[in-house]
Amino acid sequence: MTVLVVGDVIDDIVVRPLRPTAPDTDTPSAITAGPGGSGANQAAWLGALGARVRFAGRVGAADAAAHTAALAAAGVDARLAADPGAPTGRIVVLARGGRRDMYTDRGANLNLSAADLPDDLLDGVTLLHVSGYSLFQPGVRAAAGDLMRRARERGAATSVDPASAAFLADAGPEAFRAWARGARLIFPNLDEGRLLTGAREPSAVAAALLDDHPVVALKLGAEGALVAARDGTRLALPSAPAEVVDPTGAGDAFCAGFLAGWAAGRPLEDCARGAVAAAGRAVAAVGARPRKES
Repeated sequence: MTVLVVGDVIDDIVVRPLRPTAPDTDTPSAITAGPGGSGANQAAWLGALGARVRFAGRVGAADAAAHTAALAAAGVDARLAADPGAPTGRIVVLARGGRRDMYTDRGANLNLSAADLPDDLLDGVTLLHVSGYSLFQPGVRAAAGDLMRRARERGAATSVDPASAAFLADAGPEAFRAWARGARLIFPNLDEGRLLTGAREPSAVAAALLDDHPVVALKLGAEGALVAARDGTRLALPSAPAEVVDPTGAGDAFCAGFLAGWAAGRPLEDCARGAVAAAGRAVAAVGARPRKES
């Protein structure tokens, strides 16, 4: 029962100001660097949660060994293409309280191609999860979309996380819904869900997305989550109690927590509880990847 994740690999720099920003001069801050990228984060969380997981992405050639090792340490079978010309993607995350702003240079991720996604990636795979970042650029979208088609032909389920409200707005909600249609599960946050559907209330957002996807897991941040399914299931769960240190990667952890349960054949309620628990772990530590629990 292997989950295959396709998406971005990023070098994260997380900046946490230690006092209000002083314009045009210095603001004392805590700055942490580490591996990130929505798809790679989801794979790392899946591995840390005990799922069998494979990951495909693209990085700068100089960083391929380091990123492969970082993912392997989390239990991920990483298949990274080494880009000879473009650098690994980079993000500067400005984290303040429960919010964060991200300044993104996707680098080598924009060059992911069909050659990086061969058929043997799908061997033994029961679920293919695609980060929405892989659907926003035409070339990458064509490669990821073809892999989704091949996965379904083999009988594997597919799932999608819209990933970025800003990029989703640029691409257009109707276009994204067309690209994602056919996925069995979708994992938007509330902002993304509102963009995709035009609805405002979480229950209305979830109901609208059920037209395209049998299962909707709507991330509501501090308010928890709403999970809906075409069989009539409606689950509203509170967020896990946690002191918010850094929200980076919380949505990725949520997605992985849900999919870990799904891949193991657990009921939707167990999947949802695993999702909010993983998100709670993520916000309580700096950085987007899982840390070993003491």
